[in-house]
Amino acid sequence: MKKTDIGGQAVIEGVMMRGHNSVATAVRKGDEIIIKKEYVKPLTKRNKFFSLPFIRGTFALFDSLIVGIKSLTYSAELFEEKDKENISKFYLFLQKVFGDKLEDILMYFSVVISLILSIIIFFIGPTYVADYIKLFTKNTVVINFVEGLLRVAIFILYLVLISQMKDIKRIFEYHGAEHKAIHCLEHEEELTVENARKYTTLHPRCGTNFLFIVMIVSIIIFSFLKWPTFYIRILSRIFLLPVVAGISYEIIKLAGRSNNKIIRVFVYPGLLLQKLTTREPDDSQLEVAIASLKSVLEDEGGQEFESI
Repeated sequence: MKKTDIGGQAVIEGVMMRGHNSVATAVRKGDEIIIKKEYVKPLTKRNKFFSLPFIRGTFALFDSLIVGIKSLTYSAELFEEKDKENISKFYLFLQKVFGDKLEDILMYFSVVISLILSIIIFFIGPTYVADYIKLFTKNTVVINFVEGLLRVAIFILYLVLISQMKDIKRIFEYHGAEHKAIHCLEHEEELTVENARKYTTLHPRCGTNFLFIVMIVSIIIFSFLKWPTFYIRILSRIFLLPVVAGISYEIIKLAGRSNNKIIRVFVYPGLLLQKLTTREPDDSQLEVAIASLKSVLEDEGGQEFESI
């Protein structure tokens, strides 16, 4: 079996796949599969510094957020009814000021807002609550560990809640289709619905796995920190986020290439969490995922595989 760097994400009624040279977003609308392809290299492939181990994780995460939001926005727009009369005056004003750059500006704004909300919910919140543990113990290792457990609990609760939403369940089915298509490619089988159908919806390189590993790595790293004032704690966690992301990224890449038992144990909880973020897809959804993957493979030129 061979491993590939190609990955993707589910979007509204579709799947985005990303290779070394291009991004393809396939969306089913009625009986038609619409494919949008962009020739964009990942940030980590554009600059040697961005590709350095433990450095590349931060840039890969930011790059993935940008591409992901862009693909998600595109899929949503396909199902929107354009009504020029109902476009707000503020939006028209922004169009006049920024012109063709408006969409990119809004996309980057969305990425920044997403990062800020994530930091508030998953870092500032648990740190604030864990502060009350000092009433029971002064042991900083214990306090940091409790903070980490709170972060994991919030993350799992968030996944449980959104997995109950009808529209999200549909996206999770496409998420499962994405993983099955990748498995089919890695097993060097012809990319057909029949071949992809038999594979699991779980994959070690999944974003769910990455986020869970971020939680675990942050527990380990933060456990070495003392417990000073609240604001210094928050700043220390924000400044250490690139370190956490860098280490987590290397682990997830290793998990995708290696069958090492220690690595497998480390990523196993993340695989279990994918039972929340993936669902068994139907054949029409597998067809979309395969169409997206085939579109990306056209531009890989034999680069898609890495030996284990």
